[in-house]
Amino acid sequence: MRPGEKDTPLLFTSSPSYTLGVELEFQTLDKESLNLAPLAPVLLDTAPAILRPRITHEWIRSILEIRTGICCSVRDVENDLLQTCALAEELAEENHCLLYAASLHPFARSEDQVLTKDERYERIMAELQIVGRRFISQGFHVHVGMVDGDTAIRVCDRIQPYLPLFLALSASSPFFHGEDTGLMSYRTKLFEALPLAGIYEQLRDWENFLDEMNMLKEAGVIESIKDLWWDARPHPGFGTLEIRACDLPTRFGDILGLTALIQCFVAALAESPPQTMTCSQQFLRCNKWQAVRYGLDGTFIDPLGLLGGGRMQLREAVRRLIVEVQPLVQRFGSERYIGMLDRILETGTGADCQRRAYAEHRDFRKVIQQLHREFWQ
Repeated sequence: MRPGEKDTPLLFTSSPSYTLGVELEFQTLDKESLNLAPLAPVLLDTAPAILRPRITHEWIRSILEIRTGICCSVRDVENDLLQTCALAEELAEENHCLLYAASLHPFARSEDQVLTKDERYERIMAELQIVGRRFISQGFHVHVGMVDGDTAIRVCDRIQPYLPLFLALSASSPFFHGEDTGLMSYRTKLFEALPLAGIYEQLRDWENFLDEMNMLKEAGVIESIKDLWWDARPHPGFGTLEIRACDLPTRFGDILGLTALIQCFVAALAESPPQTMTCSQQFLRCNKWQAVRYGLDGTFIDPLGLLGGGRMQLREAVRRLIVEVQPLVQRFGSERYIGMLDRILETGTGADCQRRAYAEHRDFRKVIQQLHREFWQ
């Protein structure tokens, strides 16, 4: 929108409380070389009618996004993704393609990637230049239904200090351009190079959020809320709070476990008494860095005291969170899915799996093959 132009009011579409929608961004790989290949347009063009509503393009042509419909439970998410991912795998096989779940390809080169033909993407790339060209990562987003905008904003504010827990559980991007970055989630650092990305200011309430959006639009800083790449944000059109901080887990069970934990924590925050709770940006940045650098072995400072306060290992913080949300786990019937997080806590994340596989094989292609075989575990 040009400076000075008027826009229609941004309305929040109320959703049934705590419904779910999940988005997974898969890499499309050439089946022989296992390198990123711009095959998403081919898959979209040849997809059967039953699959088309569930898949879409993304920033670059070597990403295929798979998304669920509106789900009432994590069980619904599981059934939805089981069908869609299985159909997508068959489609990929027919087109000499392999779908791979991780937030960064270990050896693909950013300069080899092809941008999706889309007016918005082309505008953004023209602005971002090398920052955009290097952003070849994949993510995992969870939408949770909110009854109104004020509730969405309140939860958005209160959940931000605890987003590093979800990032630490999902970390899956240790390698980039054939090099071990030394980080568990290098995707996060690539993402933070984008403008208006990552950590966000306190929003307070829906009216204040609208004022912020109108100010940014009138100044020509953004064209729509889609230009805000925050770690979490309200999605007015869907009537959800969208959690965007996570890497894409490399195993299906990890995806379900994280979805269940996010749903339960969002519900717990939505139903807790409203109160003003602020957190230093320095604590936010410190905790997020610990998750990026060390994953579950990092240190977490509990700034709001929701987990008992103090300093602890991120792995311990996750365990405390699971205990805190147990009433919601039981209410949603998600015991089996929360139990899936035990494997991550005990044996590590997708980043750990990749490093172990590379230490054994010293070959990125074998790493990809091994993780691809293990996806449905």
